[in-house]
Amino acid sequence: MDKRAFLTELFETAVAAADPRGALADVLPARPTGRTVVVALGKGAAQLAAAFEDLWQAPVEGVVVTRYGYAAPCRYLRVLEAAHPVPDAAGLAATEAVFEAVQGLTADDLVVALVCGGGSALLPAPPEGLTLEDEQALNRALLASGAPIGVMNAIRKHVSRIKGGRLAEACGPAKVVTLVVSDVPGDDPAQVASGPTVPDAVRREDALAMIRARGISLPDAVMAHLERDAAAAPDPSAGCFTGNEVRVVASARLSLEAAAARSEALGVPAVILSDAIEGEATVVGGVHAAIAREVARHNRPFTAPVVILSGGETTVTLGDTPGRGGRNTAFLLGLAHEIEGCPITVLAADTDGIDGTEDNAGAFADGDSIARLRAEGHDPADFLRAQDPYSAFDAIGDIYTPGPTGTNVNDFRAILVMP
Repeated sequence: MDKRAFLTELFETAVAAADPRGALADVLPARPTGRTVVVALGKGAAQLAAAFEDLWQAPVEGVVVTRYGYAAPCRYLRVLEAAHPVPDAAGLAATEAVFEAVQGLTADDLVVALVCGGGSALLPAPPEGLTLEDEQALNRALLASGAPIGVMNAIRKHVSRIKGGRLAEACGPAKVVTLVVSDVPGDDPAQVASGPTVPDAVRREDALAMIRARGISLPDAVMAHLERDAAAAPDPSAGCFTGNEVRVVASARLSLEAAAARSEALGVPAVILSDAIEGEATVVGGVHAAIAREVARHNRPFTAPVVILSGGETTVTLGDTPGRGGRNTAFLLGLAHEIEGCPITVLAADTDGIDGTEDNAGAFADGDSIARLRAEGHDPADFLRAQDPYSAFDAIGDIYTPGPTGTNVNDFRAILVMP
């Protein structure tokens, strides 16, 4: 068996299960008597929008906002690109274009919101009294804090004019149908892209409690804003949300199930640990390594050969001078130290094709990774201390770079354990 080719096929199967056209084909809303306005938001938004145009088979209007390099051609919709994971001025202009697209609607009109991961950063909209620089500083602080995505989004949606359902407010009295490609553990649509069209029950006071409990240091101007009642996001019971529809059309769960089925078809049993694993990436990597090692040595809790699959979104708490890498390479570096000498091969990659801020989706690791690093003259522990996992796997030629995939259902981890 070519182990890496096998794992790559499972990754590609998982991505294909979240294909935009297939995800949307059976969930199109009823045609309105008035206008159809589409707002597509996130790293896979352009592909979603192009698929929607093909399936709708009628002219639409609206705006697509996606990450630089992730654009896809659309016939009717205006496609804009902006920065991720830290917002920029292009994102600020794109947010204003989204608001302009939904102005002047009536009850006869329909807004279709195509929402996927990445929208939180791509749509900066600082509230009155704050600036783009304040929102950039907020994002940097949250990314460095190691807080899970649910906590980050709970905070961000109270420091915005578009998140937490505020975009849906602006669409009234038109009906809003939100179709979500979920990249968050648990598939709560209010968490994807910080829920621009989906309100959340997490109150401003709850967000402040999260900040205090985790000791997150935020800019003074942002904290001053959060202390004001005006910062509160809309209540889910507000009348502006009545009649709106929300549906999750693709998720990590569905993609993992597709990968497991493909593995079985290729003759290797598969198990899914969870589609919602969170925690510090290197620590989660160590836990996965312990499970795989137990299988390799004692055939428990599973019998080799087996593929162990998991998804979710780990986090990385950054030090003062971090090196290169994202959460998937950090996961693998934590894992590689614990599987040395074992018949285990692993692929961990982000389904959107980009791991953090680098150009790779993730990397491969196996029972020889640490030995190969030493053979190249490196001390593997140095990469852990420097928070530099990209450089570790780049040094041994194990970086995985499929390029942007056009979808985003969070991280994909496949661990092949041989007898």
